[in-house]
Amino acid sequence: MAQILVLFYSRTGATLELARQVCRGIEAVPGATAVLRTVPAVATSVDGPAQPVPASGPAYASAEDLSACDGLVLGSPTRFGNMAAPLKHFLDGTGALWASGALAGKPAAVFTSTQSLHGGQETTLLSMMLPLLHHGMVLVGLPYSEEALHQTRSGGAPYGATHVSGLASGGLSPHEKELAQALGRRVARIALRLRNDPAAPTG
Repeated sequence: MAQILVLFYSRTGATLELARQVCRGIEAVPGATAVLRTVPAVATSVDGPAQPVPASGPAYASAEDLSACDGLVLGSPTRFGNMAAPLKHFLDGTGALWASGALAGKPAAVFTSTQSLHGGQETTLLSMMLPLLHHGMVLVGLPYSEEALHQTRSGGAPYGATHVSGLASGGLSPHEKELAQALGRRVARIALRLRNDPAAPTG
């Protein structure tokens, strides 16, 4: 089985919902399985240390989760057009994986959520791509052959799956769900292709 790590940070639950849809897309691909992981909030100087185990929800990610995966899908809410500090803090600690080339050649994709329609989604997606490029990963986006990318009136971009939480109180729109699942399927299929034949084209 190709193991695809879906690694995210979510404060209010919107990014978590996107992560779950990405997992659904991964699990729809025969031979692929999704592993859902999160990261702890960054503690301030007046807070205590992060709990070693989250009170509920997915487990915290480890370096071993990254090295063991066949593909990675990374998600974060936007913070002034950038990824959230907890996810950046976790990625900043992956220097040993970078030095060993553990992630080089593996497919990776990104997703995000914002409160407003023009809340920095695309710059946040690009900010998450930068450390993945440094790790030598193969970036996967959403092509316009995905019909929902033409039809969406909320989230969705060629750079990755997105959600605009301020547009609807009912959670993800049908197009946002469709695109998140499509992103998961694409990463899973490319991971399987690369795992079975490292010389195969990824287009």
